Amino acid sequence: MGRRHHPRVKPEDRLYVRLAETFVYLAVVIDAFSRRVVGWALDDHLEARLAVDALDQALAARDPPPGLIHHSDRGGEDASSEYAARLDERGFQRSMSRPGNPYDNAKAESFMKTLKAEEADGTAYADLKDARGRIGAFIEDVYNADRLHSALGYQSPIAFEAAIRNTVDCNQQPLTALSPN
Repeated sequence: MGRRHHPRVKPEDRLYVRLAETFVYLAVVIDAFSRRVVGWALDDHLEARLAVDALDQALAARDPPPGLIHHSDRGGEDASSEYAARLDERGFQRSMSRPGNPYDNAKAESFMKTLKAEEADGTAYADLKDARGRIGAFIEDVYNADRLHSALGYQSPIAFEAAIRNTVDCNQQPLTALSPN
């Protein structure tokens, strides 16, 4: 099988991961408050379904209330009618990056850079199943659980969320924000 490359892929839009004979693509949804990856999908296509799968995982994990502000870049997958319908069904407000301004989606960009540097670059994944397992383990066991963030007071996203839960009235709905990449 020859190399496949999708012309729309730019490192700042989606992360593409090299397998032995092809590429696969990663979409993530990040809680902008805690920087925790709450949804992700890895597959061999860049169809809108990839971003929708990551969003569905995030929604199942967090079940945020209506009114949430959902920020994304201007990628076609995030602007698809299926993705937009999912946001509208939940009563979320949509926010998109300004054209040509990478700082608008900095949290997702930072995560992708970290994943690339600490996991994906130089790693030989045998196939899609291997990549899903190893990248999933990195997201859950390293990035969410152990990686310290200066913006979170040098805590991991999971530790930060636990500290917030301990200080917030348990009868109040915690603030949640999702930021896909």
